[in-house]
Amino acid sequence: MAKIKPSRGAAYARIMGVGGYRPTRVVPNEVILEKIDSSDEWIRSRSGIATRHWASPDETVAAMSVEAGGKAIADAGITPEQIGAVIVSTVSHFKQTPAVATEIADKLGTGRPAAFDISAGCAGFGYGLTLAKGMITDGSAEYALVIGVERLSDLTDLEDRATAFLFGDGAGAVVVGPAKEPAIGPTVWGSEGDKSETIKQTESWEAYREGGVAPAKFPAITQEGQAVFRWAVFEMAKVAQQALDAAGITADDLDVFIPHQANMRIIDSMVKTLKLPEHVTVARDVETTGNTSAASIPLAMERLLATGEAKSGDTALVIGFGAGLVYAATVVTLP
Repeated sequence: MAKIKPSRGAAYARIMGVGGYRPTRVVPNEVILEKIDSSDEWIRSRSGIATRHWASPDETVAAMSVEAGGKAIADAGITPEQIGAVIVSTVSHFKQTPAVATEIADKLGTGRPAAFDISAGCAGFGYGLTLAKGMITDGSAEYALVIGVERLSDLTDLEDRATAFLFGDGAGAVVVGPAKEPAIGPTVWGSEGDKSETIKQTESWEAYREGGVAPAKFPAITQEGQAVFRWAVFEMAKVAQQALDAAGITADDLDVFIPHQANMRIIDSMVKTLKLPEHVTVARDVETTGNTSAASIPLAMERLLATGEAKSGDTALVIGFGAGLVYAATVVTLP
């Protein structure tokens, strides 16, 4: 019986660089209020959102990803040719095949890396980061590019008072590479498919098949707000604590908390439930970027580092959660 040679990769993996792209158009709440009966005060009190970015026709999923990915590669101090894998998390690339990751990899000049898309909603960045870490330690890639990107304005029902104000567009990216000591902790991830109807697309693409009757409105994202809020605050705080425990650290050891930017009330409630010390910097990018699903964590990370609110070497807890319902949390060292 033949023996298979064992994989030999790096001892550990780390985030080496980060990049972000926000579309040029900034959309204030006043624009949202043109289609729904609400107020700026109500939107801010319910979500904490004041503005969001919406992409123009030329700011495609691929174009935004190339911008964010290029910045992450430069920040990591490597060349595009050194990238051995491109992992893209998105729910708003409307071609089932080919994967948009292949187009992004080509436009970045990465050569011939492994390239694929994943669909894990707002937990997608955590899923991609975990896959990239495995590639580095397995030896199947020396460097991997992980991108979270969304054009959720394409999936927003502007007449839905419950969700019209929530979503934004953008792309965030990180480069994952080899490390001499642990810099990405164990991932606590999972799904609760019995709750999958709480966040969903209103219509299936099946309605657009030849001979089918297309719905009056283009499919949009809808959710059961109160159910999602309760799940995120109570259940995801437990997952976040599990990630801290798995990494062997406590809340006192943290420098930064970067949760999925779903809603300011959820973020503040998680901070309280986790009993985070006052010295911990908390990402609140949702105020000016809205909910960008898979892009929200890397975009928030990029902004914290760019503004100096967080610094290289800081210990950060990251957690994403959303449609599925899926979740992923881990502790990382910031690049």
